[in-house]
Amino acid sequence: MINFRPSETRPPPSPSSSAVVSAVTAEKAFSFISKGWREVKDSTEADLQLMKDRANSFNKEFENFLTSASRSSSFPVTTAAPAEIEFVRKKLQPKLTEFRRAYSSPDFSKRVLEKWSPSKAKIRIDLSAIRNAIVSEVEEGDGDDGYRFGGRTRVRDFSWEWKGEGEVEKSWEPIRALKKRLRELERRSSSSEIIEGLKNSELVEKVKASLKAICKEPEYSKEVPPLDFQELLACLVRQSGPFLDHLGVKRDVSDKVVESLCGKRKNQLLLRSFPEGEPSILEGDNINDELDLRLASVLQSTGHHYEGGLWDDLTKRDTSDRKRHVAIVTTASLPWMTGTAVNPLFRAAYLAKSQKQSVTLLVPWLTRTDQELVYPNNITFSSPEEQEVYIRDWLKERVGFNADFKISFYPGKFQKERRSILPAGDTSQFISSKDADIAILEEPEHLNWYHHGKRWTDKFNHVVGVVHTNYLEYIKREKNGALQAFFVKHINNWVTRAYCDKVLRLSAATQDLPKSVICNVHGVNPKFLEIGERMSAVKEDGEQKFSKGAYFLGKMVWAKGYRELIDLLSKQKNDLNGFKLDVYGNGEDAHEVQSTAKKLDLNVNFMKGRDHADDSLHDYKVFINPSLSDVLCTATAEALAMGKFVVCADHPSNDFFRAFPNCLTYKTPEEFVNKLNEAMSSDPHPLTPEQRYNLSWEAATQRFMEYSDLDKILNMSYNGDNSESNKVSASVRKSKSVPNLTSVVDGGLAFAHYCLTGNEFLRQCTGAVPGTRDYSMQHCKDLHLLPPQVENPVYGW
Repeated sequence: MINFRPSETRPPPSPSSSAVVSAVTAEKAFSFISKGWREVKDSTEADLQLMKDRANSFNKEFENFLTSASRSSSFPVTTAAPAEIEFVRKKLQPKLTEFRRAYSSPDFSKRVLEKWSPSKAKIRIDLSAIRNAIVSEVEEGDGDDGYRFGGRTRVRDFSWEWKGEGEVEKSWEPIRALKKRLRELERRSSSSEIIEGLKNSELVEKVKASLKAICKEPEYSKEVPPLDFQELLACLVRQSGPFLDHLGVKRDVSDKVVESLCGKRKNQLLLRSFPEGEPSILEGDNINDELDLRLASVLQSTGHHYEGGLWDDLTKRDTSDRKRHVAIVTTASLPWMTGTAVNPLFRAAYLAKSQKQSVTLLVPWLTRTDQELVYPNNITFSSPEEQEVYIRDWLKERVGFNADFKISFYPGKFQKERRSILPAGDTSQFISSKDADIAILEEPEHLNWYHHGKRWTDKFNHVVGVVHTNYLEYIKREKNGALQAFFVKHINNWVTRAYCDKVLRLSAATQDLPKSVICNVHGVNPKFLEIGERMSAVKEDGEQKFSKGAYFLGKMVWAKGYRELIDLLSKQKNDLNGFKLDVYGNGEDAHEVQSTAKKLDLNVNFMKGRDHADDSLHDYKVFINPSLSDVLCTATAEALAMGKFVVCADHPSNDFFRAFPNCLTYKTPEEFVNKLNEAMSSDPHPLTPEQRYNLSWEAATQRFMEYSDLDKILNMSYNGDNSESNKVSASVRKSKSVPNLTSVVDGGLAFAHYCLTGNEFLRQCTGAVPGTRDYSMQHCKDLHLLPPQVENPVYGW
């Protein structure tokens, strides 16, 4: 670079001496330019001399290296292989010697200066000969050492370029790496370490490392074998499970086929899939997990990365903060004393009690006309705030603590024919996007029969369904029940598969649904456990514990066990001579039930419905529940908690209660009489602390967290180092690597369901309440919502 120095400061010349001054100025300028050119020439010659010295030094270092390599007796364990030494001696050394001679010759500087001009401010040092030698060796070498990638090595021209002012210096990455190696070698050449370093062939190791960096291998070894025919067939059978289920092939049969295809090589799947020394992500004997990992490893070995299904929502709530949110959506609300109103309320209270996650309970809001049809004792509410106060007061009286959770409302419509509340509009829109993290759908099939809105699994990170009701058993009792049950069974499969990640069935009495497990995740009101403890204390004091006989309590509709009760009492009327039963309940079938019992001359005393915790019911000793339509009778659990005998049918809905000694089950009418006599003639066993805990909501919440995988998901935020969290994270990464056909099918089912429920004619043909695709104007006034035509314009679904 030529640096112009400012001329000395002189006084301004006079006009008379302008010619002299011009001559002096020209002479000074010529002298200055000559001096600058001499400085540039001297600097260039010095740089060229330095290049020649470095070339000579580089050549001497290679000569010393070759000399030390010939002394095999002095080789340490880490010396280079003979093939590498032969490569350096025969191919690389001649090229380096030629390079040194070419650029150290005396006339090299002259040729450079002759070409030096402002328009040619570039010096190019051609290393193509060295490159060709290295590339030739790499392509001829063994690919297992990391010198090959896909059978071909691509190396661009090696070049060092000196650009003129205003131009950007460009150099290829390998050249920068080579420059760095040369500078490091120059520093080492001035110390005594170079001799020992050359003996240890560190230079060769660096050359190998550079070549491996250029020819980088994929993350997983290419030695992962592809899927064979048996593994492909096992994947096809497993992912076709729902389709085979519709054809009548049970799920356990499909699982056995998969296990027979992969079971023989079960211990070899992971060993074939991951590089040596790398631990497996999941441990266990689950053949499905191991098959998934096998698929993931094969796909990752090809470099493929799957980012989710066709309808995956990439805008799900960010869970980077420690506070998670749980939204519980149910189909009923107090003061309607039904299971889907009471149990989700307790679940929200006990989930919020831990304060690890914020909780929102979403319940239906009914207009005044529907409230009069549903809520008992003529209770109505003029606003959601008024009903919320009623719900919180009722809950606080029973749990004894202030439950810190939010209560929200969505529009609902009562359907008289089904005696159920159905959502109006898109229920998911009443949970804001910032709170859309974990959803618990109480009765997921009921909520989604006519759901026309955003897919739950798209909006939420994890969706759990809790099945409360055996709808198939109810429908079979209606006209054309068998045909209706057939369609409802497949619709339930459809909607739960499309909208849930996990389904919990309270008992085996419910329909077998996809992604489901059986577990009782309901507890009893703490007030019933207190009643049981008080009655046990009365017994210890020697007082009479129970002064009354047997009773039955339930909503007075035929499907709630009244049909079975009247059949038992009428068939065993002679054996039950003198037996009297008190029945408590209100309902749509009350008149018909009472008239039938009177017609059969049964010794039954009907009374109005009451809360099971009412003082008038404490003195009964035996609770009778002959229902075959229940899933998990709450009244049965409450009676056991109060220390009573329970006589119930030998039915899957009562499997959880068999562990309690006060639960007496029967299979035949004759056995019913025997169990009833046994209960009437003896005293119930006092509950142990363990039995009380198993009935409590604390235990039910713990079971829910475990079987819904909620504990693992929540721990992913609270403890990043948790081993279980790491396993879940590994599973998530695995699922994102495998293009699962099941997720694509689920997305297709959800899209088809969305299209069908958007048509008002099809909705009404399948039994929907007219006009419930969108909420009504009355709902807009009560809940302060925008009109439906604003939320859902006519030009869109």
